Amino acid sequence: MIAYIVRRILYVVPILILVNLLTFWLFFAVNTPDDMARLQLGVRRVTQEAVDKWKAEHGYDKPMLYNGAAQGFGRVTDTIFYEKSVRLFVFDFGNADDGRSIRNAILTRMWPSLAVQLPVFLVGLAVYISFALLMAFFRATYVDFWGVILCVAMMSISTLFYIIGGQYVFSKVWNLVPISGYSPGLDAFKFLALPVAIGTFAGIGSGARWYRTIFLEEMGKDYVRTARAKGLSEATVMFRHVLHNGMIPILTGAVVVIPTLFMGALIMESFFGIPGLGSYTIDAIQAQDFSIVRSMVFLGSVLYILGLLLTDISYTLVDPRVRLE
Repeated sequence: MIAYIVRRILYVVPILILVNLLTFWLFFAVNTPDDMARLQLGVRRVTQEAVDKWKAEHGYDKPMLYNGAAQGFGRVTDTIFYEKSVRLFVFDFGNADDGRSIRNAILTRMWPSLAVQLPVFLVGLAVYISFALLMAFFRATYVDFWGVILCVAMMSISTLFYIIGGQYVFSKVWNLVPISGYSPGLDAFKFLALPVAIGTFAGIGSGARWYRTIFLEEMGKDYVRTARAKGLSEATVMFRHVLHNGMIPILTGAVVVIPTLFMGALIMESFFGIPGLGSYTIDAIQAQDFSIVRSMVFLGSVLYILGLLLTDISYTLVDPRVRLE
């Protein structure tokens, strides 16, 4: 187990280096440091002196990847890539282009993101599995037939429809909850109730249909037929055997979404005015703030790889036959 975890952690380094290089190249392929300076200064006919001053203040006046004018290791370290990307490996996110600390912003904004995504994840997982078990239990009946039709219909509707429709009905017409905004503490409930409900409801179609497929596949295996031949009730077969043996694919889908709990939902936070990491990323993209974008991409990559590692480790908890060694 320990050797496996160490190997997986060692795999992380080249993956993160590649992600950093691709992000760095893609961003500067679109915008040069001069373009970034003019965008941040907000003046179309800004002087070159002002552009050079902004670049010097924000560390964009150095060569991209290699500094031939420097000596020794300075040829590599005295570059934009080293200053802006390599330091991410020690979680030194630096400052945004407006001078504010990215680390402080992440630590502050991660809690609103968790406040939305964690309830959506937990409640949604319970709802999706329950609905899928119901359809699988009454397979080949009208319950299963209309349940699949409902799932397909819900999958065909954009999440934006649920957001806009929910805001119109529950906030504007019925005036039950605020249409947008956020407040810390207990007052956050009234702002989070609608986003959590919409996030859970919007995922029922895809989630329940996927889990239904898993359960139906398990129900066709030999151990299920053997359990029925022994006289076990259908409910016992479903909950004791089918559900338990379907936990590996369930864990695969559940643990992998861990990064989204921290990173937040981009569309949800933007529409509901929640100051989480999702809206933080959207604002950075619109402002073309490379410092924030590459920090969020790096953080998302680390969390995603961590989620995959936790998925592999969790397999041994639900299936002792799996040996990571």
